Order: sequence, then structure tokens, then C-alpha cells
Amino acid sequence: MTYPTAYQLYSSRNFPPLEAQLPELKAMGYDAIEPWLPAYEADPAAFRRALDDAGLGCMGFHMPLKGLVEDTQRFIDIALTLGAQVMIPPYVAAEEREPTPDYWRSVGNRLARGAEAAARHGLSVAWHNHDFEYHLLPDGSRPIDHILGVSDLVKFEIDCGWIVRGGADPAAELERYADRIVAIQLKDTAPLGTREEDGWTATGDGIIDWTALAPLMRRTGATHIVAEHDNPADWRRFASRSIDHMRALGLAAPRRDAA
Repeated sequence: MTYPTAYQLYSSRNFPPLEAQLPELKAMGYDAIEPWLPAYEADPAAFRRALDDAGLGCMGFHMPLKGLVEDTQRFIDIALTLGAQVMIPPYVAAEEREPTPDYWRSVGNRLARGAEAAARHGLSVAWHNHDFEYHLLPDGSRPIDHILGVSDLVKFEIDCGWIVRGGADPAAELERYADRIVAIQLKDTAPLGTREEDGWTATGDGIIDWTALAPLMRRTGATHIVAEHDNPADWRRFASRSIDHMRALGLAAPRRDAA
């Protein structure tokens, strides 16, 4: 089983102009772009045209949690313009976080309210994790379980690299939340403590055992997979090596020019 494969455009934010990268990503074999704010904000319709011109889709996009709560309809309209099915808040700033179950359940409640509104338009809402959701609270519980425990309407874009950075096991999380996962980021990490490229690598070049994880991915509800690197020195090398490794795992479709 292969999946449509998206490229998280945040990976290329330091290499403008971003639109010039789209045809190259298509040529590498990517099916879609996963954009982050502000890439699409100035003119969502123009961004959609650029994707269409390059032959790329948009299955999900990153957006602020605050926007989901306070500007819900605007972001629903953006989703519909981009042709995305999943609205993905990915972060809570450190200064806003509180080390209590009630706080993290409040994040889940905000996501659930957004998901209810999105569902009326045929859209879904998914949380994207970093490492802090896996740091134990004083009572021994985990923020991620409180976030996702509020409502089954809230789905999950699982970022395997950040789970490792958070001290947890991506295999266990793929199994635990299999029916909630709608997208999988195959983000890889170098040995912890590596400083080059902030310690991130192309998929397959780091310490994560993707061969062991691939069968677990196929048991989830994921509709697509995503390549991301938070600070690549060379975006083309990262993008091409990542999709090649996803192909080797049998997760991404073979090259279109393959015999």
C-alpha cells in the first residue's frame, strides 16, 4: 500500500521564492504540498493556482490554534479554497502552556469546537505534535492524551521525529492512536545532541527505524504521508532523499519514469 506523499513547505522557508520549488517537487514525485502560515495567507486563491499549475494538491495545511477558535470561518474558507481536507493546528507557545491536565484538556476542547464547525463543511481538524506533548505532567499523565481524549472528532497528524525527541516511542503511539491518525510525518532525527541542521535529517538518514514502523503506519487511518525537516541546509537534497526512502519502504509510489 502506497500513500499520496506531501511536502511540508515549512522545510523550504529559508529558500525563497517558494513557488519556484513547486515544479521541482512535482518532478521528484510529490503529490501535494502541506503549507504553513503565512505561505498561503496573503492570497489563498493565488496559492491554489500555483499548486494547480504545478500539478500538486493540498490535503492538509498548518494553521494557528487561535485562528481555529477565533477566526474559524476564515480558515474554513481557506481550506475550501486550497482544496484541503484537514485543518492542522500544530503548536502552543511555551509561554501559554500550563503543566496541568485541565489546561491540556482545554486545548482539546478548543480543537473539538473547531472540528465541529469544520465538519459542517466536510472538513476535519487534526492536532500536530511536537515534543512537549510527551513530557510528563506532575501527576504522571501526558498532554497528548488529554488533548486527544476530549473528542474523537479531533484527529491526529503524528510527527514521529518529535515523538522521539520527546522521549516516547513512535511505534507505541502509532498503535495507540491508529484510528485517530489521518496523516503521518516521517520526520527523522539525528542522534540526540547533534547540532548540524538542528539535529534533523532526511527521512532514512537518522536514528528512526522506519522499516519497523512502516507496517504500523499501514494499520492506521492515515490518508497521506508527509516529509518535513525543520532546518535543512539543502532543501532539494532533503526532499529527494526523503521521498526516495519512502519509496524504498513501499510507502510512496514508484517514480513515474521507473520501468
